[in-house]
Amino acid sequence: MQTPDSPPGSPPRRSALVRDSWGVGIATGVYGVSFGAISVSAGLSVLQTCVLSLVMFTGASQFAFVGVIAAGASPWSGAMTAALLGTRNTLYGLKLAPLLKLRGAQHWLGSHLVIDESSAMSVTRRTTDEARVGFWHTGGSVFLLWNLATLVGAVAGNAIGDPRTYGLDAAVGAAFLALLWPRLTSGGNRAVGLLAAGVALALAPFTAAGVPVLAAGGVALLAGLLRPADETGGER
Repeated sequence: MQTPDSPPGSPPRRSALVRDSWGVGIATGVYGVSFGAISVSAGLSVLQTCVLSLVMFTGASQFAFVGVIAAGASPWSGAMTAALLGTRNTLYGLKLAPLLKLRGAQHWLGSHLVIDESSAMSVTRRTTDEARVGFWHTGGSVFLLWNLATLVGAVAGNAIGDPRTYGLDAAVGAAFLALLWPRLTSGGNRAVGLLAAGVALALAPFTAAGVPVLAAGGVALLAGLLRPADETGGER
């Protein structure tokens, strides 16, 4: 187990980080079964479903896209909704770029792995090396397992029944809460978290899936822009 005196980048800390990253990847990736099943039931083929996971690779946007299609709207409407939800990844990229310092091919590959989980496992690290370890292992594990699970869910289709029966709908939320919890060390951060959660809960009954999450992220972003750095828990 990592001790308080272990220096940044030491083997025990690196091993723990790799283990945590893959734990997040497993918890998140398995939920791809749900997307695969829902996508096929919405009318997409197995191939189309798998291509979505490979190319789009952002869960909220993928669920929003198939949700709009299932409601009878045009694919263009689904694409616009998915793009709106995906704008948060651009903000993640702006935060991660100076932290990870990727170059060349790594830059292009890394841009495809910028998601909620890989970002959260990177921005809390003390060194560039640790940030890269958290980013690559989390992003890579989620990508691998999400796509494999998507294929399983798409092939199984309706045969697996409602994915929520297996508790898979709670896995992503639980994993992300585990990532967020250590950041709530100050009263200001806790207040922002509660306000963002309140906004999401208030919008949930009246808006499409994914919109409450986007609105909550907007609350946190606005708070971060308005508050000085020394009040945000030492943000880099």
